[in-house]
Amino acid sequence: MTFAYINRIGTAVPPHDVHDSYLRFIEPGLPEGKARTVFQRMAQRSSIEHRYSILAKEGMVEADAPEEGFYRRGAYPGTAARMRLYEEYAPALAEQAALALDLQGKEQSITHLIVASCTGFVAPGLDQLLAKRLGLREDLQRTLIGFMGCSAAVPALRAAQATVLADPAALSFMLFADGCTAALVTADEEGLALGDFRTVLIPDTSDHITWHVGDQGFIMHLSGKVPARITEALRNKADFFLRGEGTQVIDLWAVHGGGRTVLDAVQAGLALGEEALAPSRAVLAAHGNMSSATVMFVLAGMLKTARHGERGLAMAFGPGMAAETFRFTVH
Repeated sequence: MTFAYINRIGTAVPPHDVHDSYLRFIEPGLPEGKARTVFQRMAQRSSIEHRYSILAKEGMVEADAPEEGFYRRGAYPGTAARMRLYEEYAPALAEQAALALDLQGKEQSITHLIVASCTGFVAPGLDQLLAKRLGLREDLQRTLIGFMGCSAAVPALRAAQATVLADPAALSFMLFADGCTAALVTADEEGLALGDFRTVLIPDTSDHITWHVGDQGFIMHLSGKVPARITEALRNKADFFLRGEGTQVIDLWAVHGGGRTVLDAVQAGLALGEEALAPSRAVLAAHGNMSSATVMFVLAGMLKTARHGERGLAMAFGPGMAAETFRFTVH
């Protein structure tokens, strides 16, 4: 029986650690007293230590900029300015992640390119720009998956699996922005064997995670009800996600770290032990929420440390609200 395997995962983050700079930017804009105290407490409890940006902290926000920063209170950049930066920087970051795969001159053997991004828009698209930078073949078959939010890694892998199962000789290649990952997916029996994919739309949550295009970029709404609904959904659908086998059959949990409360919600919903989500919590601490790339960073770590035969479950949540999952086995 033919399977699709994630053979390798390359990762890349922008060069500038801006987490502290953002905090210094936000705090002065809050009223003194309770509002600032609550913000400081939330920042301390976020379990995030670092976040990276393509913009240097010295020129990103007015808290650190010697002159006017890109983000200025009362004069935030418009959508056009943001998309110009996306067009300038996204292809280079994507290329960095792809080069980390160390293809060793096999670029012309890549037959399919699957790109997922919820960071911006440009045409020719990020798929074409990346293919040109990497010198991929002219008859490359490209798929662009846009604006599926933090869960986009799973549908992209599902498309890669379908490509390989339809043509075992195919090589499928994918990348995610805002912190990027690239994965080489083939029929070669190496890495993580992709199992079945399962999706659930959580009822009455369509307004919990939303994203709209505004005059000053993308307007995102994230309801405070999200963690509780995740816990409830996992408790109600545990047999579906676990194929009726129970959590004891899962050795590795690769969960998207959308935030500390999201990981806490998954742990509570599935009644997992304290160490089960340690890999996800480590990625959250080191990089923050990189949207769809985050779960791939977790899987990249597992590729380095997991033992042959271990079984895993990957999980991410996106607008809808959609819970996207897949099973995998270490080879």
